[in-house]
Amino acid sequence: MEVLLSSFGILARWDVVAALIIGSVGGVIIGAIPGVGAAVAIAILLPATFIFDPIVGLTALLGIYGSSMYGGAIPAILINTPGTAVNALTTYDGYPMTQRGEGRRALALAYSASFFGGVFAILCLILLSPLLASFAKNFGSREIFLAALLGIVLVIVAHRGQTLIAAAFACFGIWLQTIGLALDYSKTYTFGQSWLSSGVNLIVVVLGLFAISQAFVLLIDKDNSPKAEPMSGSIFQGFKELMQHKRVVTISSSFGVVMGMIPGVGEFTAQFMSYTTARRLSKTPEQFGNGSPEGLIASEAANNAVPPAAMIPLLALGIPGEALTAMMLSVFYVHNVVPGPQLFSGQLDFVVALYIALLILNVLVLVFLLFSTNLLLKIIQIPTRFLGVVVLTLSFVGVYSLRNSVTDCIMAACIGVLGFIMKRLNLPIVPIILGMVLGEIMQNKLRTSMLRVKNPFDMIDRPIAFILFCLILIVLFGHFRRIWMEQKAAKSQ
Repeated sequence: MEVLLSSFGILARWDVVAALIIGSVGGVIIGAIPGVGAAVAIAILLPATFIFDPIVGLTALLGIYGSSMYGGAIPAILINTPGTAVNALTTYDGYPMTQRGEGRRALALAYSASFFGGVFAILCLILLSPLLASFAKNFGSREIFLAALLGIVLVIVAHRGQTLIAAAFACFGIWLQTIGLALDYSKTYTFGQSWLSSGVNLIVVVLGLFAISQAFVLLIDKDNSPKAEPMSGSIFQGFKELMQHKRVVTISSSFGVVMGMIPGVGEFTAQFMSYTTARRLSKTPEQFGNGSPEGLIASEAANNAVPPAAMIPLLALGIPGEALTAMMLSVFYVHNVVPGPQLFSGQLDFVVALYIALLILNVLVLVFLLFSTNLLLKIIQIPTRFLGVVVLTLSFVGVYSLRNSVTDCIMAACIGVLGFIMKRLNLPIVPIILGMVLGEIMQNKLRTSMLRVKNPFDMIDRPIAFILFCLILIVLFGHFRRIWMEQKAAKSQ
């Protein structure tokens, strides 16, 4: 009870409340604009959050992260254009319902399923917090090193069909974070260039790969201004219809929680598994992909359950599971708040405050959507090239504000060109960011561990370390076995 009261005390500040409202409403708006998305918005806002307290900055970013998928469902359902990449599966059943004249019903189901998935995940994680706090105490430097290594392996393996490229980009990210002055003040990979002595800033890379590259995409592609018909009628009926599909929404939300807690997995795997399971359990599987309410519910419940769950490896172990939580990790570091076991054991009220903030933002988003869907339809119609100019301008302002460095701006522009090329070639960007973040964690923890390690077997001489090592071997074995089976099947055909 004391922890809960203390958590409410942390949130009961005007700046935290303002960050909650701005983040949640802003996230819906950003998500509803095709071509922008939460990653671009968080990348642009990241430098500005450094001047605030950790709870204020994280609350604003969590608001965008947790609410963008609500907004992304609107264009996905009404104009067959997902507002965010995660909402792509929503178009399978949402848009066919709109074509049948059931757009309002589809939106009502999407909002209701999203709300249920988000709240379900938050409540599960609040209940699990004491267990996580006690479990996190058993993680030392070796365990965190192995957990970070497992995270990189999972990220690489998750890119099926592109594992070699993903591995190369992850290694590239690990290499990028080694550039600059080392702890002993020796220069690493500077190649005699003084401007590299300060290293490659993570935020510069994030803004270049996500925001500036997306601005280039918006500016180069054909200008587009999507049109959508205004909606009429109440969407409160969505909750009533949702209760007719209790099994689907509960199973889908559970998939979102489990998949969100595993580094490198994320929304797409959770959606795919929940959608496939819902179709297998449905009495009318033939309707999936043709306007099935169950398919829409499965997609939206799963993807909104992932963001709260994705905070678990970040807060408990200091290991981000994907790019957006990697961005949030930098907010902790700027304020000398170190995520990991000590955060759960020493600042449990701070952790609980974050989850309460997530719960409140889901309520705020739902209330906002109940009364503003038609207003958001006008925002969808903003010309894409105008958005590109805005994103590009804000990106360079954010980069320059970090260290007042023109060199950072040039570096961000070059990385933006690289990101643009990668997007055009459909190459994975996330491994670079996670390589930088997890690579730094691995480097620091390995350096600390080596003080107690006499031989390689000492790295896995403790139960949790040994389990993590076994998990890495199992993941690699499963991956290579799947490749071998696929090649065998291809030869037999």
